[in-house]
Amino acid sequence: MDGLMQDYPLTVPMMFRRAERLFGAKKIVSATHSGLERTTLSAWAERVRRLGGALEDLGLSSDARVGTFAWNSARHLECYFAVPGTGRVLHTLNVRLFADQLVYIANHAQDEVIFVDRSLLALLWPLMPELKSVRHVVVMDDGAGEIPDDPRVLDYEELLAGAEPADLRVADEDRAAAMCYTSGTTGHPKGVVYSHRSTVLHSMCALMVDSLGISESDVVLPVVPMFHANAWGLAHAGVFAGSSFVFPGPDLSPAAIARLIEQERVTFAAGVPTIWMGVLAEADHHDLTSLRCIPCGGSAVPKALSEGFREKVGVPLLQAWGMTETHPIASVARVSSERAGRGEEELAEVRATQGIMVPGIELRIVEPGTEEELPWDGRSRGELQAVGPWVARDYYDDPRSGESFTSDGWLRTGDVATISPDGYIHLVDRTKDLIKSGGEWISSVALENELMAHPKVAEAAVIAVPHERWQERPLACVVVKAGETLTREEVLSFLDGRVAKWWIPDDVAFIDEVPKTSTGKFSKKELRDRFAGHRAGSD
Repeated sequence: MDGLMQDYPLTVPMMFRRAERLFGAKKIVSATHSGLERTTLSAWAERVRRLGGALEDLGLSSDARVGTFAWNSARHLECYFAVPGTGRVLHTLNVRLFADQLVYIANHAQDEVIFVDRSLLALLWPLMPELKSVRHVVVMDDGAGEIPDDPRVLDYEELLAGAEPADLRVADEDRAAAMCYTSGTTGHPKGVVYSHRSTVLHSMCALMVDSLGISESDVVLPVVPMFHANAWGLAHAGVFAGSSFVFPGPDLSPAAIARLIEQERVTFAAGVPTIWMGVLAEADHHDLTSLRCIPCGGSAVPKALSEGFREKVGVPLLQAWGMTETHPIASVARVSSERAGRGEEELAEVRATQGIMVPGIELRIVEPGTEEELPWDGRSRGELQAVGPWVARDYYDDPRSGESFTSDGWLRTGDVATISPDGYIHLVDRTKDLIKSGGEWISSVALENELMAHPKVAEAAVIAVPHERWQERPLACVVVKAGETLTREEVLSFLDGRVAKWWIPDDVAFIDEVPKTSTGKFSKKELRDRFAGHRAGSD
């Protein structure tokens, strides 16, 4: 027997129309090189429709990939809705990638046009001779940078002024809405293509109180770049909810972020741990108490950082986990009602996990190299795998797809985890970052969390180095806070009693900065290359 419900497509224009009709007075603030630009959701929505008309005027194909090379701003948000609203595919290009990766991605996606912030044009324009399919470059003026005299270069505002507003409608919810590429730490980046359906369902999840809980009353600050997994879904979900927005633009310095939070009374701000490390230091100089929720992800959130926010701001960081392939939200570390009454130390441990899977996502841990599911006992370690309506089932035109998906259709995340009996996920490491010492595994993530609890340590990353007897041993790469001094012996003695003795690194390397990937994660590949000749002892 069939159900008797309407077959109503879940599409990006449906979310847009809700916001346009109900929340036109909401504010959208963008920080630019020229200062703050302010508009309302109603005025923004009119521009979205005009941009939809402009895409038609450009003569793009019906399923054109439309690139963006831009900071977080209201204009970028216009692209987020106008592009898929006309049936085309939004392709956010990562402004921090190397030139050869950008060329590969734009050519692989076959971008027909790229919308670029004026301040970023100097990075993009030298690549134009290699971008085979790009016919137009549309410049969004954020107040700085030279514009070349070339017929392919168009002005964004002129384009909108000359366009008729479009009726944004898409009939097929399975049509591609957006695409993002993985960070490409091994080989070329891989393309993940989101559908309208997956985007709406992921947005609905982000509004749930036991997920991110984005609300109509929120003032949302996406510190996470809009080119990073669609701003973790915040751009779509915030519009769907009817939230106000504050966009940070090009200045992601801790002082600038803290100033925006204080000035605009931001309630919901999301970013990677390295961002929040800097912002926490600004808490003594800025009032950040308007924040009610601070999602943090991209890499493991140090317990000391989260507790620092709880003590100084009144709100701990909310750790969330996911990947480009999971849209990205897959789990959130909300404290369950059964655990809520426990002591602060135990609650801090719960918040330091990757949380429980959000409604709509299923997760499992599997014995590496097999499809044998392991028990949720908090001890068994296995590869974390995911399945759900906003999880990728394939990569775009990529022969490597088979490596990342199991025979029964689950995504192999590459993360190693344990899961507690009540469902809390604890990431032990990335499969490629685990350290195998004497046949036993050491978690680099756990060591890093303990190292960053040291009051004189700003950042720390742990990598494996060869050892004659034990095969591999951990090397701690430590950044000391400005104005402080620290010795190898002090670092190692600090770990004594905090981790198993055989986990304690054999050596400490003091470095100026932990190298970062294009999405702000620690680049252990660079550290492994740098310390390739470093060997631990033989005792």
